[in-house]
Amino acid sequence: MAYKESDVFPTQVKILIAGGFGVGKTTFVGAASEIEPLNTEELITAASIGVDSLSGIENKSTTTVALDFGRITIEQHGIVLYLFGTPGQERFWFMWDELSAGALGAIVLADTRRLQACFEAVDFFEHRGIDFLVAVNEFDGAFHYEPDEVRAALELDPRVPIVMCDARDTRSATTTLRSLIRHLLAAVPAQSA
Repeated sequence: MAYKESDVFPTQVKILIAGGFGVGKTTFVGAASEIEPLNTEELITAASIGVDSLSGIENKSTTTVALDFGRITIEQHGIVLYLFGTPGQERFWFMWDELSAGALGAIVLADTRRLQACFEAVDFFEHRGIDFLVAVNEFDGAFHYEPDEVRAALELDPRVPIVMCDARDTRSATTTLRSLIRHLLAAVPAQSA
């Protein structure tokens, strides 16, 4: 049997999970990760009063103050995805530049109840030329919008995929990651031409 480097050293891919405060990034990383995820969740304290808006997410009691980290292996393709969840609060956005170094792509989580919370993430990846897709996290009780309605609201390029997901569900999270990988692979010939 011939030796293949991919049998020993799988392709390692860094993926960012981004979006606004409270859209489900930590939950997504936790649902997708095959390992116990690392997270830097801290209790929301009185110090955030007047700084962080809890409008629409009044029951939120913790927040990511640095990053979330998880891993998922796609054995049949010899790929290991390293997932980095970004902090959503504006005061921690300075970390996004560091976290995005070496990232192949990103998932921007969106909450249709507070769609404006993902504008900065979309702008961030567009300005840095990092391919991404938008994953609408379908919260219980939220109105359902069609992908074309979300695309129009976000003024997205037609080439940016939009998928619906449930960040709490492992199957949904991994399906979203597979959609991103397909998008990244489809973009390779266009970028090299």
